[in-house]
Amino acid sequence: MSITVLVVDDSAFMRKLITDFLEESGFIEVVATARNGHDALSKISQLNPDIITLDIEMPGLNGLQTLRRIMEEFPRPVIMLSSTAQEGAEHTIQSLQLGAIDFIAKPSGAISLDLHKVRQELLQKVQMASHSRVRKINKANIEPIKQEKKSITQSKRYGQHIVCIGTSTGGPRALQQVLPRLPEDLEAPVFIVQHMPEGFTTSLAARLHSLSAVNVKEAEDGELALNGTAYIAPGGFHMKIEKAQNGLMIKLNKEYPRNGHRPSVDTMFESISKLENIHKVAVIMTGMGADGTEGLKKLKQSGDLHAISESEKTSIVFGMPKTAYQTKAIDAVEDVQDIAASILKFIRG
Repeated sequence: MSITVLVVDDSAFMRKLITDFLEESGFIEVVATARNGHDALSKISQLNPDIITLDIEMPGLNGLQTLRRIMEEFPRPVIMLSSTAQEGAEHTIQSLQLGAIDFIAKPSGAISLDLHKVRQELLQKVQMASHSRVRKINKANIEPIKQEKKSITQSKRYGQHIVCIGTSTGGPRALQQVLPRLPEDLEAPVFIVQHMPEGFTTSLAARLHSLSAVNVKEAEDGELALNGTAYIAPGGFHMKIEKAQNGLMIKLNKEYPRNGHRPSVDTMFESISKLENIHKVAVIMTGMGADGTEGLKKLKQSGDLHAISESEKTSIVFGMPKTAYQTKAIDAVEDVQDIAASILKFIRG
């Protein structure tokens, strides 16, 4: 049975190109195209497609406004097409937190003559989206915490605990349910690998920082980790954590992708497994594939670990949490809104 798709883009050229790529697959049927947001909403109502590809930059009712309406009126998997410019990256992060399941970065702006470079990624993400579950966001869960932040320089160096989180598809929404629930005085640094290409993690960190009491930033090579700060691995870089003379140091590198991922959750987890005399909390959340599973095994072997996986109920894609659970290394399975409490319960004992 074919996956039915509605393609939404204000460029006739892009609509044709995306349609051709999808239909050449043999398992996807483009039931219609739409030139703007209003046209899209009308066709969703009429045709009930399984999945929507949606351009962010459109005149009139833009991609974000259209996405809000889709998630309110016709919730279903939406894949955004975005530029990598700063404004495009910020809008992409907003779209993921509004309910889009994933995004594809256009290689060269709004009208990408070289869109063939991401053809395979487009097909994979449409296929993945057909097996995902879409939930409405509870607005009460994403209100900024009304609390003054300490500056990062006032935060304390790490003590005896660290938290490490790995996630992929659906991760920006999941992180939005976890980081804002952590307190400003968290007695641990937090290290995060979110599968995302270069150019987008800066905007993700800024958005999560605005919603959270803890500091959230994109990790930098050579910086020392601080309690009450969450560090997101930059897109395109592996992140390792190493013991230094005066604390824990973040090391970034561009070694080969691991199982197709850079950053890789396995790479981060395995580096943390080598740290001695530290209590570790590892979290695997929504995502496709098995990244993090091998690293989790090594963390478990190193001892003094509390491992948490997101439940099938709240995972957008129950791939990474499922394979993590199958290792028998998981201590707690939690709905996404309960993960922060599980982290704190272990740290504060």
